[in-house]
Amino acid sequence: MLAAMPDSAPSPLSAGGTSPRDGGDACPGTLRLHRADDGALARVRIPGGVLSADRAEALLAVAGRFGDGELHLTSRGNVQLRGLDAECGGGPAELLGAAGLLPSAAHERARNIVASPLAGLDGSPPLDGWLSELDSLVCGSAAAAALSGRFLFALDSGRGDVDALGADVTLIAEGDDCLLRVGAADEVFRLPSADGPRAALLAAELFLRAARDSGAWRVKDLPDDVRTALVRTVGATAGPVVHRPRPRTAKAPVPGPVTAPSSSTPATTTPAVTAIGVGVPLGRLVPAQWRLLIETARRYGNELRLTPWRGIVIPGPFGPTGLTGLTEPTGPAGPSAQSGPSAQSGQSGQSAHPWLPEGAAEALDALAAAGLITGPDSPWTGVGACIGHPGCAKSLSDVRAEAGAAVGPVGRLPVYWSGCERRCGHPHGEWIDVVVTPEGHRISHVRGEHRDPRTVVRNDPAALASAVSEARA
Repeated sequence: MLAAMPDSAPSPLSAGGTSPRDGGDACPGTLRLHRADDGALARVRIPGGVLSADRAEALLAVAGRFGDGELHLTSRGNVQLRGLDAECGGGPAELLGAAGLLPSAAHERARNIVASPLAGLDGSPPLDGWLSELDSLVCGSAAAAALSGRFLFALDSGRGDVDALGADVTLIAEGDDCLLRVGAADEVFRLPSADGPRAALLAAELFLRAARDSGAWRVKDLPDDVRTALVRTVGATAGPVVHRPRPRTAKAPVPGPVTAPSSSTPATTTPAVTAIGVGVPLGRLVPAQWRLLIETARRYGNELRLTPWRGIVIPGPFGPTGLTGLTEPTGPAGPSAQSGPSAQSGQSGQSAHPWLPEGAAEALDALAAAGLITGPDSPWTGVGACIGHPGCAKSLSDVRAEAGAAVGPVGRLPVYWSGCERRCGHPHGEWIDVVVTPEGHRISHVRGEHRDPRTVVRNDPAALASAVSEARA
């Protein structure tokens, strides 16, 4: 039976404070729901963000039958279903299990794995072998069932994108080898690529042993001496040490076409369009948008990849660029495309993407018409927000409406709006933090663990929009 959970616990405290486990790990799943003001919430883990079209269809069915019909993307490439009846019983779990989305009830909240969404599509190595093996190993480990719903694995193709997300255990592809990182340590361990998934699981199991006394949920929550000892213990079972500082900025895929040189043609040949990517404003998808994504996936690669930046990559292949001969791309993925109705076509009915293969151009035009972000020039690019009021009782404001009202020119930095100090779902690296407080909206520039002096704007929407735009510039 599904059980309604108490309100989520605060974010874990840093080492030296009260044990992060004192309040219990309240991260929701599909078998334990979180109680919100708009109904119960289920979080479905999607390892690597990879969904077949059939599994995406199953999620839509569960959202429509038991929830409010919408699907919300998370900062870990998972899916949240909202508006569920707390007494809906085992119906959602039964449908999700039949679709293969719940392979182990005991591990359903431990399957937190992010992966580089463009792996195998942009010239970087594919990660599907690592992903399937690590997921199987986690589900087959009795110890791993005790991992917190906050613990995170990351599989990086070498781009550094998910390595920058602050995972607890990270594997980085590097030729025939891989690098294993524990927490945020600058020292990584080199080992054969084939040994990577098993080494990642062992690191997680060693973490659980190290966390027994402190009750830490994540590697960063361990006392300093315990964390140092953990890294040393993992290193004793891995390979040689390599100094490789973790990237400070997590770079999301740029919305639009994804290209990679064809392995069967010279490097001078026009690159093939291997995928298309879209952003999802505030991570919220209505049924019609989700259904369009499924239909697009079925026509091409039969797969959707949900990204940790609340976007979606649809693998192709779509063919080489420049097929129509109408114009040439201005960069590796062609001219930027503005999302929304204005991006669909000119008055003559031409596609907004004439340099692309017909299928890719048609797909991007249709997705833009549905309200998704199909190019980096969309004003929604880099804008995120928590669910806010009225969905969350702790939120002091409807931050999604405020974020929409403040949307303006594309900023250099992403911005994230939070209805309270918990900042649920906030990004990593460098970003503009907007938090609602009793005194007003507090705006600050975050760089990793550092935060610049703050500005507070009180009850003035125009001044708020201007201050946010200036901070992002």
